Amino acid sequence: MNNKLKQVLKFSGRLVLGILLFLVVYVIAILILSHITVNSNPEKGDDVTIYINSNGVHTDILVPVKNEVKDWTKEILYEQTTSKDSLMRYVAFGWGDKGFYLETPEWSDLKASTAAKAAFYMGTSAMHTRFYNTVVEDNDCVKVTISKKDYQDMVKYIEDSFLLDKDDHVQWIANRSYGKYDAFYEGKGRYSLFYTCNTWANNCLKAGHQKAALWTVYDKGIFCHYE
Repeated sequence: MNNKLKQVLKFSGRLVLGILLFLVVYVIAILILSHITVNSNPEKGDDVTIYINSNGVHTDILVPVKNEVKDWTKEILYEQTTSKDSLMRYVAFGWGDKGFYLETPEWSDLKASTAAKAAFYMGTSAMHTRFYNTVVEDNDCVKVTISKKDYQDMVKYIEDSFLLDKDDHVQWIANRSYGKYDAFYEGKGRYSLFYTCNTWANNCLKAGHQKAALWTVYDKGIFCHYE
């Protein structure tokens, strides 16, 4: 075996070992930091009802469509959904990688290139919104009542997640949706292994001074604080 081949094998071995060590540290950090609670005793308030909702992978924050703090219908328009149904009481917000959102409506549609771009900070982001008339609490949907002041801070966080145009308006991604009641908009920031859709939702709860994980990338890291 010549020296050049030995060097290649040595480098390859170190690379594989480095990747394995990174994955081990990453998983350990997720398990530990996700279970550390911040805002463990939030200020009690019954002014505004919100919901934390998961589809088993991705977490959305549901808030009132309209109240004295915020009227979302001035920016998130019913007309931008297929149904155009204005008899809705809640609107859900989620943040994520734009390519993943738009190109992967089902897990079976997932491409390796899309996953790689999302994981390694190479894509752009989008905000996904969905209107609801009724919300049902279950293991994947938690009701939380908060104060008006905390909701104002949460609203600001959500607003700041939209990428605005030169006239400070949200930018609708036209004719892209999963169903009759949802729409996509341009978002700020980039998705990565360290900042996922669930990290965004967790930080939204932090912004509203509610119970949350110190850091999490998966939905269970949020829901374990509401058991």
